[in-house]
Amino acid sequence: MPKVLFVEDDDKLASLIEKYLSQQGFEVEVIADGSDAPAAVLASRPDLVMLDLMLPGKDGFTICREIRSHYPGRILFLTASEDDMDHVAGIELGADDFITKPIQPRVLLARIRMLLRRQGNQPHSTDSQPRDLSYGGLTIHGVRRAVVLDQEPVSLTASEFDLLWLLASHPEEVLSRDYLYRTLRGIEYDGMDRGIDSKVATLRRKLGDSASMSTRIITVRGQGYLFAPDSWETRNTG
Repeated sequence: MPKVLFVEDDDKLASLIEKYLSQQGFEVEVIADGSDAPAAVLASRPDLVMLDLMLPGKDGFTICREIRSHYPGRILFLTASEDDMDHVAGIELGADDFITKPIQPRVLLARIRMLLRRQGNQPHSTDSQPRDLSYGGLTIHGVRRAVVLDQEPVSLTASEFDLLWLLASHPEEVLSRDYLYRTLRGIEYDGMDRGIDSKVATLRRKLGDSASMSTRIITVRGQGYLFAPDSWETRNTG
């Protein structure tokens, strides 16, 4: 039974979502005070954490920042704000997805199931999908979900790893934003959401790719992103 920890101070909404998800086969724990959330997440290790942005004690951004490096599961933000900057900030902190209030339970359920499927369907060895991907000094370990660059480990969130794996699995192929959104988040790209762009920027920073002159994950204007397989040779830093 998948476990969901729901951090929400609106008692009516929390009760509605808890009842609905329980009927769908989930174990649900509700936390009303943001100050209690980090310890609860690390103690119970749920499969997914749903965070409201506006909470007493600690807000959703603060909670996400505190748990992300210690919690490997999925984080879904719930927000009443349609401000694109809030969404980008959440993604940059390591959230996997967000959903805007008012919440439609069936839509929420679909998003949760997709996030958990992505978490469960880790890359595995088949004829078409290797266990590891290796390009020059970059190695991406599919089963262990680990990344090594120039013999140094690179710390990525679950959603950052998913994006890198998807890009690296299609070398020299331009992947459109619409394809990335549908594959990684199960939604159509609306032309405004900057979540994927933000994650690409984070990947570039963590993987030593210049933001102004990217050569490893290349922006193809008006089309999407391209993973350049020949650009990962070990670089001298001394």
